[in-house]
Amino acid sequence: MGPRVLINGIWYKRLELLHEVVPAVKKIAILVNQNNRVTSEADIGGARAAALPLGLEVIVVNGGAENEIGTAFATAVQQGAGAVYIGDDAVLSGRREQVAALALRHKLPTMSGAREAVRAGQLIGYGADDVHMYRQAGVYVGRILKGEKPTDLPVVQPTKFDLVINLKTAKALGLQIPDKLLALADEVIE
Repeated sequence: MGPRVLINGIWYKRLELLHEVVPAVKKIAILVNQNNRVTSEADIGGARAAALPLGLEVIVVNGGAENEIGTAFATAVQQGAGAVYIGDDAVLSGRREQVAALALRHKLPTMSGAREAVRAGQLIGYGADDVHMYRQAGVYVGRILKGEKPTDLPVVQPTKFDLVINLKTAKALGLQIPDKLLALADEVIE
């Protein structure tokens, strides 16, 4: 049984935000690390489900190894993608500068889940606030050290999300970020 996909989940919000920036785009590539089946299957399923109500087609490209990322961008362009959604994967996160440079070279706007990716040059990031999550993890560690059983602790979902926009990248891509998004952004990189 595959991962459960909620159409109103994080995938929808990310694609919706990207679609607001590039509304004419009808094909979006999703860059995944297919060596990590759990995250890639969740990202692919989530993106495909979220793309339907937005009228978007999703093209899957694999970037699980350093030498595959360049090929993935070339494939995305060849197949007509007008933007790239970066999957949630540690390998891709670790290559955020390479991904940002390739996206600029191919003139493809990107959506990521990580603030650091946007600081590295990707266009937009929307994801859980890492500092808030680390604090929550610290609270749980403290509770466990005080004797609580991990199995007795409830599962906690993120409740605080950050929107980060890189205006330098938008300018390099010739994009105008809607004022509405700029007003909602938690961080704007100029």
